[in-house]
Amino acid sequence: VVGHTIVLKPANKFMRDTFMKIGILSTNRNLYSTRRLIEAGEERGHDIHVINHKQCYMNITSHNPSIHLKGEKIVGIDAIIPRIGASVSFYGTAVVRQFEMMGVYSVNESVAITRSRDKLRASQLLARRGIGLPVTGFANSPGDTEDLLRITGGAPVVIKLLEGTQGVGVVLAETKKAAESVIEAFRGLKANFMVQEFIAEAGGADIRCLVIGDKVVAAMRRQGKEGEFRSNLHRGGSASLIKITPEERSTAVRSAKVMGLNVAGVDLLRSNHGPVVMEVNSSPGLEGIETATGKNVAGMIIEFIEKNAKKGKTRTRGKG
Repeated sequence: VVGHTIVLKPANKFMRDTFMKIGILSTNRNLYSTRRLIEAGEERGHDIHVINHKQCYMNITSHNPSIHLKGEKIVGIDAIIPRIGASVSFYGTAVVRQFEMMGVYSVNESVAITRSRDKLRASQLLARRGIGLPVTGFANSPGDTEDLLRITGGAPVVIKLLEGTQGVGVVLAETKKAAESVIEAFRGLKANFMVQEFIAEAGGADIRCLVIGDKVVAAMRRQGKEGEFRSNLHRGGSASLIKITPEERSTAVRSAKVMGLNVAGVDLLRSNHGPVVMEVNSSPGLEGIETATGKNVAGMIIEFIEKNAKKGKTRTRGKG
């Protein structure tokens, strides 16, 4: 530390030509994904700095924007990897945007993260590009419930809170009466939600495709525990290696591209009419997919940054 400025020093003097100072925006350096990114970056000779975005504060000015942490100004960062939880999306993306204004390369840009976090907006963008989705309905008025259920194919339906994550706020309503009760309850809480057709043929399983750049680098099948239609590993689901079809591969890559994400976890269901996208995740967890596939996904993310990070290369430069 020099004065009140954090200056990151090279970790390996023999790798100065390729050496980079990479910041990981994470609130917990002990999380598996954060730890693996630290290990992968250090193995490739980079200096990795974990930055708690919740504790950052910003000087928003035209000529010299800056980010501060614990009384010190952060300088010397070449690239950042945002690992921002859904609950702090607003502030986390503001920090990413500030780094972009400073000319720092972000592997996923603030606009792309915001786009993917809004489930409704994401669905509309994917639908506009002709990507397969479950039939989805969205309404505001209580009087629309009956027709909303009709256009999504009737019960059973899946009802999702727009702000939900990791399977929280996702309900399977198996009858029309149950669907009406859940919708009434969510409306009573003034919550925003979507209603989607239930893809019964998926059998409680989905496919997580890990996309980096223009490739699916790893894929796993996630199976919900018995009696559970949600396949999230956080909810007791299991993961296994899977071979995906060319159509599934193309759908995953196109979905990440529509969101503008360089690194994404794209969740697909195998339906009778082909792959349908359930979600595009801008901060995909690495533990499940690295364990299931045996692939060094963290290393691939660092390698992507090495090839693509250049000062000021951010497309939006904080304008989005």
